[in-house]
Amino acid sequence: MKKRRLFILVVFIIAFCAGGYFAWDYFAAKKTYVPYSKFYELLEKDQVAAARIKADSIEFTTEDKTFKTENPHSSTLEETLLKNGVAVTVEKDSAEIFNLIFDAVFYIFFFGIIIVVFRKFISPNTFKVVHKTGVKFDDVVGMENLKRDMTQVMKIMQNPREYAAKGIRMPKGVLLEGEPGNGKTLFAKALAGEAKVNFIPAKATDFESMFMAIGPMKVKLLFRKARKQAPCIVFIDEFDGIGTVRNYTGSALETENTRIVTALLNELDGFEPSNGVLVLAATNSIQALDPALIRPGRFDARFCVPYPDYDARVQLAQMYCRGKNPGADCTPEVLAKMMDGFSCAKIESALNRAALLAGQESRECFTLDDVRQASREV
Repeated sequence: MKKRRLFILVVFIIAFCAGGYFAWDYFAAKKTYVPYSKFYELLEKDQVAAARIKADSIEFTTEDKTFKTENPHSSTLEETLLKNGVAVTVEKDSAEIFNLIFDAVFYIFFFGIIIVVFRKFISPNTFKVVHKTGVKFDDVVGMENLKRDMTQVMKIMQNPREYAAKGIRMPKGVLLEGEPGNGKTLFAKALAGEAKVNFIPAKATDFESMFMAIGPMKVKLLFRKARKQAPCIVFIDEFDGIGTVRNYTGSALETENTRIVTALLNELDGFEPSNGVLVLAATNSIQALDPALIRPGRFDARFCVPYPDYDARVQLAQMYCRGKNPGADCTPEVLAKMMDGFSCAKIESALNRAALLAGQESRECFTLDDVRQASREV
């Protein structure tokens, strides 16, 4: 409401000033009109002391009086007046003044839009820092080997100097490879929760922009923030969306991708073992990544996030059946066997869909037939 009142007040002041300007110009004292020939005659006799050139008239002053004549719009008039020692004033007409005002408003609006867009795309708040993820390894079903390996990385990150004294450095980057829906993001959050360090999540789309060079700037912004928040885990999901093999075809998209990959390489090379920043990236296809990114010394630790095994599927079935009403035939063991080769996300979706199918037929419990149908649909 206050902004609206302020806007109305500004518009009123502008309108009042404009009206006052034109009223003053209109109601000003009328000047005695003389023909242009008379003006030129007085000029040749050096009787013109000053002249004001307007858009459609000329006001000139002699020793004792002010006159007005028409403006011939001669390109040499001002020069002639100056040669004759006349004090010349060239007055801008209203159309020119409005053009200047319009140009000023346009440039203010144009550069304002640019500033707003850049603040949106390169805002310091683009990447949020999560101080407590609220997830631990106990919340992640299965992945026991991965938990054991990453626990060692976590200990190095927590005590870098102790391990450095033994000649052991923390990996600069850890790559998690696996099919979608198997819990790579959840595992990254759990690692940060177990290590009790800051967590900065990002995804490939965060680096995309309609403007060139914004992607590399966002990469620098991300890692600058990570260094300030150390010890910290940077998690980049859908890593194959920005870390793909560089292609020097010259197209705009390929050029931007090349710049992003180069920025990533520069940031990874700038890490020191004592920085306390671990980059965790998730990808569905390691073959799509640029070889320079995954060479030793950069993303030099790779772990596979597999489909859940039988024991993990039993635990997942128990977890996702909570709050639902499975039939007597839908035991976790039976469901685990039925869902062999399912990802964690697909198991959850199938059981949720099965419960919905039972609800559509007003049945309290879902059956194995519901699970089979749901498995085909998800």
